[in-house]
Amino acid sequence: MKKIAIALIGGCLFLYWAVQAGASPVKRYDALSKTCRIFTHADLWAGYKIFRKNCKRCHFRGNKKQAKFLYTESKVRKGWDRVFATKYPPCAKDGSWGKLTGEQLARLNDYLFKNAADTYDPYDATDCG
Repeated sequence: MKKIAIALIGGCLFLYWAVQAGASPVKRYDALSKTCRIFTHADLWAGYKIFRKNCKRCHFRGNKKQAKFLYTESKVRKGWDRVFATKYPPCAKDGSWGKLTGEQLARLNDYLFKNAADTYDPYDATDCG
């Protein structure tokens, strides 16, 4: 009986680990730098702070600037990567991104990619292997 309980607990822990590992990417291919960016807690935290300080300043519900409400799940991973690779949003064109360095933009993209709408999709075509 004890061996069955241990095997059952071990199996549950393995399944939990497998789901967590597949659900959360640890790296992404950055089209701008043509490199593989490995996520660290410090870089993701920096990306979160950049998002809160710069993006959410305008992109909140009921803003008067007509800026679309944004949160991390507003786009899928490929969508966030396209935003940063092509710089098509109005805020990228009007100079708002000009205050951010290339590394800050990459950390912001890392944060948004890591928490995108398809985060729990086990298939990740944008992962760099």
